[in-house]
Amino acid sequence: MADRFTKMHGLGNDFVVIDARERPVEMTPARAHAIADRSFGIGCDQLILLEPSTSADVKMRIFNADGSEVEACGNATRCVATLLGEPSVIETLGGMLRVTPADGGAEVVLGEPVFDWEHIPLAMPMDTRDMPVAWDELEHGAAVNVGNPHIIFFVPEADAIALDELGPRIETDPLFPERVNVNVASLDGENQLQLRVWERGVGLTQACGTGACATAVAAIRAGLVKSPVTVSLPGGDLIIRWAPGEPIVMSGAATRVYDGETDWTRFG
Repeated sequence: MADRFTKMHGLGNDFVVIDARERPVEMTPARAHAIADRSFGIGCDQLILLEPSTSADVKMRIFNADGSEVEACGNATRCVATLLGEPSVIETLGGMLRVTPADGGAEVVLGEPVFDWEHIPLAMPMDTRDMPVAWDELEHGAAVNVGNPHIIFFVPEADAIALDELGPRIETDPLFPERVNVNVASLDGENQLQLRVWERGVGLTQACGTGACATAVAAIRAGLVKSPVTVSLPGGDLIIRWAPGEPIVMSGAATRVYDGETDWTRFG
């Protein structure tokens, strides 16, 4: 009997979504990595495994393209919301997420952002609003945890940064015990940001929902923008709303590309 999956994307950040709520699927890092391979597998930035939950409507597990399991993915959450088709609560390693499908996409309510250095986490105490560290021209970063760890750099032109070279260096720096997602952003009009993301375990990506959330929060904290914030990524725009002491709300598109069948044992 073949196993079914759905290929989806949120602004070009693409996923293989497996609904294992009724028929369990064993997933290992090696299998997830093989499925995500664009030459020999199905190909995706992340593999999403849906499982039963005792505390929410569904449990969502997220595997990056390198096979590592991670806490959160905003674009994938919007995609899952459209599959569920009704307001739902999704359990993730990063916490409970409330989702509401909308025309062509979904709204996701994440938890409150976390700024304490030990909860990013960082390897040593420092001011996460203005970090006294630098990697070449990227300096004075801000760190935010929005279910997963992010560092954000505000620069004059996001497109001018060699993120393909700096991203992996920063991601794997010993300062970040659990690695980190790297965001470079520039102002692009009133309450608008241009953003590029090096995603932990993935690389350069067309869009990163949690990166957009973390960047908008850092920009609001720094007084650069006011909520709601339009974050423009290579794959499209996300709208982020946040006020101190409140959860983050993200709105954006989600697209169902096709449904397929395969045998997961082919991937190890």
